[in-house]
Amino acid sequence: MLTTTTHTFSASSTLLCCKKPLFHPVSFHRSAHLRPPTSFHLFNPIRSFVESRGILGMNQQLKRRFGTVCYAPPVTTTNLQWICTISSVVLMFAKGTAIQKAFVVPFFALQAPAVLVSWIKGEYGIWTAFLALLVRLFFYIPGELELPFIALLMVILLPYQIANLRGRQEGLVLSLVIAAFLAFQHFTRVGGLRRAFDQGSIIATLAVLCVVTVPCVLLI
Repeated sequence: MLTTTTHTFSASSTLLCCKKPLFHPVSFHRSAHLRPPTSFHLFNPIRSFVESRGILGMNQQLKRRFGTVCYAPPVTTTNLQWICTISSVVLMFAKGTAIQKAFVVPFFALQAPAVLVSWIKGEYGIWTAFLALLVRLFFYIPGELELPFIALLMVILLPYQIANLRGRQEGLVLSLVIAAFLAFQHFTRVGGLRRAFDQGSIIATLAVLCVVTVPCVLLI
């Protein structure tokens, strides 16, 4: 009886010694090392705050560097020529001035942008000039409406020697001389600088100032 009990106890102790522990320290560290990161590892508030501050700082530096360039209106030669063209057309129809409006026509021909000149010399411009000539032959046209028609014909029939002056320094000097003469006539015949900005003459005055200012800017 004692022998059986001794053998049983020795067998059970052998099984306990041979059985591996459920949580080995080395295996626990390996499993912890291979375990996927938890939410705490994925979200680090200090790191996210530093990264967000760095991104915001970079965005502010980019806005400071490129914000003015991106939102600044482009001031090009073509835009200035369009300002001259619109101002000269306004002077053709303006009533609050006593200038000789015939001088506006060569100014228009010298300062018209290339896009407008190509349209006038194209098919649509020629048909427009032809129809205006037919209307002029059979009907009475006021003098203000004749000036755009004459300007249209001048651009179409302008010799290439004079057309080559468009956009060059010689053409700008000639345009500035015409604009200065128109400004002198306008401010002299209106009655001075103060009366030039009255309600009846302010549109013509602004157009004259644009006509004078744009050639000066282009020469600079």
